[in-house]
Amino acid sequence: MLYLVPTPIGNLKDITLRALEVLKEVDVILAEDTRTTSHLLNHYQVSRPLTPYHQHNEHKIVEHLVQQLAAGKKWLW
Repeated sequence: MLYLVPTPIGNLKDITLRALEVLKEVDVILAEDTRTTSHLLNHYQVSRPLTPYHQHNEHKIVEHLVQQLAAGKKWLW
């Protein structure tokens, strides 16, 4: 399953409880900017694998992502 969760802009407290729940449940988190996402994850003590995903590497990761989703993995983007 693929979840899309927007991250707060400017204030880390502007995130929903549901978004935090999903962050803690997924197998892998895809992030355009891993530095910003790492800051958010550290703030909320979420420990999940973090993978960069952006226009420069999407052609490399899409096939792997589709295979993992077909296998039942939960990804967050």
